[in-house]
Amino acid sequence: MKKVTPFLMFNDQLEAAIEFYTTTFPDSKVGKVARTGEDGPIASAEFVVGGQVFLGYNGGPHFAFSPSFSMYVDCVDQAEVDEYWGKLVAAGATPSQCGWITDPFGLSWQIVPRRFIELIGDRDPAKVNAVMTAMMTMVKLDVAALQSAYDEA
Repeated sequence: MKKVTPFLMFNDQLEAAIEFYTTTFPDSKVGKVARTGEDGPIASAEFVVGGQVFLGYNGGPHFAFSPSFSMYVDCVDQAEVDEYWGKLVAAGATPSQCGWITDPFGLSWQIVPRRFIELIGDRDPAKVNAVMTAMMTMVKLDVAALQSAYDEA
């Protein structure tokens, strides 16, 4: 385990969350698991999602996630954006805006194509503003539309 590890408190959905995360993202696995009783539900666990180690705990209903903490998914291209977005939606996630989506466990995700980061890194403020303005109108990020906004600025 690393010196600093994200610790996520779930509302009694830890086992389902781990199953979804580890089957959705490559380089994921379940580590140590502690159950309530010999055959009881998972109380706490260590798991890896996309190479990142997490600790999770079933904390009950008094703990809830907020968009102030989110998972950022670096997507190589539109196909990868579509893949993860589709898997999240199929699992019951709620799309928001600007590439944000909240999974069925309440955790917010940012599904972001690398090209977006490259475009907003341009030195031309007019091009950056055009890309940001286009992004603000989107739910799922659309690489072609972002590129078009950049090219037309």
